[in-house]
Amino acid sequence: MERTLIIFKPDAVQRGVCGEILTRFEKKGLQIVGMKFMQISQELAETHYSAHKGKPFYEGLVRFMTSSPVVVLVLQGKGAIEICRKMMGATFGFKAEPGTIRGDYGVSSSFNLIHGSDSPESADRELKLFFKPEELIDWTPAIQGWVYDLSKGQPE
Repeated sequence: MERTLIIFKPDAVQRGVCGEILTRFEKKGLQIVGMKFMQISQELAETHYSAHKGKPFYEGLVRFMTSSPVVVLVLQGKGAIEICRKMMGATFGFKAEPGTIRGDYGVSSSFNLIHGSDSPESADRELKLFFKPEELIDWTPAIQGWVYDLSKGQPE
């Protein structure tokens, strides 16, 4: 099972749509293994977005991410990274397809509601930034056998 980091950004928190977005992931069959409500520090935001340092939008992005609390979670499932990326939609809300999170809730090219890891390598790095190993819970949801075909021992 793959894990991915998801951040409900300040605009999602301020607009009160975190519950609706989380429900979409749960209804899809993804499992929550870690979650917290937090204020991202300047240092953490700079580290998390270090790949964008020097780009014109970097300083504004860091300022935005530290402007309000966020919800940070770890979702787990087969192909979780790709599934979450598809569910999130295109980066800018005005370009995102209806039915995606950004397509249904966003119109801005600056405020895009949600962050999700874009690769297994990114997920590994990001998970370590936001969660200690003991903050992630290994558990088996009662519905797992109805989300995945487990008849061959592996989720299908």
